[in-house]
Amino acid sequence: MKLDFHSHILPGLDDGATDLANAVELASAMTEWGFERITCTPHINALYRNTPETIRPAFESLQEALYVKGVDVELKMSAEYRLVPETWPEVLDKKWIMPIEDKYILTELPISKPEEMGWVKPVEEFKRLKAMGLTPILPHPERYFYLSRQELMSFVEAGAVIQCNYGSLGGLYGPESQKIAEDLVREGLVTFFGTDMHNLRYVKVMGDWFAQGNPIAEF
Repeated sequence: MKLDFHSHILPGLDDGATDLANAVELASAMTEWGFERITCTPHINALYRNTPETIRPAFESLQEALYVKGVDVELKMSAEYRLVPETWPEVLDKKWIMPIEDKYILTELPISKPEEMGWVKPVEEFKRLKAMGLTPILPHPERYFYLSRQELMSFVEAGAVIQCNYGSLGGLYGPESQKIAEDLVREGLVTFFGTDMHNLRYVKVMGDWFAQGNPIAEF
């Protein structure tokens, strides 16, 4: 099945879809490319303090709008959990984890400021999640320029699996991210691919990339 485990298409929750019309536009593009199931993963971090209670109404509104528009795609609800002290302990304490496909969880690091993780240690949290019966997905490590290969492999050894962005392979974030992503794929380190869909710029870049004959991965 053609699944996307990483998208920011729920309206008004983070730096993704701005409103319902925009959300429908983004989801429609993904469906046209061939995605059959989209997991909606709005940020839960210091800036976007979402909870299952704030996510569900946006999820249901998009689900209804796609049905009315006749867009044939299945939606699932989860989140992209950032490993930062402001939100991660509360996520664990209040059991806000919404597993993807019943076993995965999207656990991101800060894009450019690793000090934002404070006392939160990714290796320890990945091991904690594995002990809970969950598999942490580390999204887009090709965008964490501060992350050494040794650190990345320590995350994999702790039980995390790597998710690369389709957009990275298409040059969306620049040549450095593109090269790192290509290297990770070539070395067989990537388990999942995701759109990380945010806006129409993503649609343009990924649309061009898929149009070149690059396939959607099936799971």
